[in-house]
Amino acid sequence: MKKIISFICLVFCTLIWGTAFIAQATGMDNIGPFTFNAARFFVGFLAVAPFVFFFERKRINKEIKNKTNQFFKLIFPVGFFLFLGCIFQQVSLLYTDVANSAFFTIFYVLLVPLIAYFLFSEKIHWSVWPSVLACVVGGYLLSDISNANIRFGDTLVLIGALFWALHIIYIGKIINKFDLPFFIALIQNLVVSALSFILVIMFEEFNFSKIKLETVEILYAGILSGGAAFALQLFGQRNISAAPAAIVMSLEGVVAAISAWIILNQILGMNNIIGCSFILGGILLSQLAPIYKKNYR
Repeated sequence: MKKIISFICLVFCTLIWGTAFIAQATGMDNIGPFTFNAARFFVGFLAVAPFVFFFERKRINKEIKNKTNQFFKLIFPVGFFLFLGCIFQQVSLLYTDVANSAFFTIFYVLLVPLIAYFLFSEKIHWSVWPSVLACVVGGYLLSDISNANIRFGDTLVLIGALFWALHIIYIGKIINKFDLPFFIALIQNLVVSALSFILVIMFEEFNFSKIKLETVEILYAGILSGGAAFALQLFGQRNISAAPAAIVMSLEGVVAAISAWIILNQILGMNNIIGCSFILGGILLSQLAPIYKKNYR
């Protein structure tokens, strides 16, 4: 039952992330990518704060007591890798379309099991590898790279996929040791917002009147994506290990492509539909096959 609840949390997480690509792409009409990220994650920080106060305030000291160093050794890479993943993804949307950005982002599906297996010696169920292949093929069919050369934006988001993969792995580690999903979401939002604001000071102009013009996009990406979705990710990875969790979260590519088709009128052809089917098939295989294996992690 716990695994089913975690699976549902991850599915809702990907639904939010997939539609958030639209807000991210349209939210830079008047501001730069660093300003958008700084504002978005600060809103996410404010959105999660009440949940920390009401549900976890009394547990924080108990959970972290005598393990403070261990907590900070894990929370810093969680926040830092999320910051780098978001920065590369956000900047990429200036140069490439939503479908391509979503496709290259879900390359974390391939990277998570590779990193987990080779760097952290984690056992990987056999079903992960064909599921990864199905998701990568599906992502390719969802994207538009078959009709164009690899662009600068595609390269940026591909680099960002490495940091998304590391973020997923470290989320799995920290949530297994500290049962504080809202508090962890709160801290990582604050880290990303603060680091993004440093880039704003260095490379962009902080103009509050222009930020107000992107209020709807910032609130959507902040409250739902930065706040709710990342909290759902933490709840989801409580009972699902990193590699199969990454496969489930690759559903964001499907949602992003469908959202771009409906909202931005980006074409969704037969190849795209087949790509959705590949990803859905990969997700089902990764979640159903291990049920018959007692040694599934």
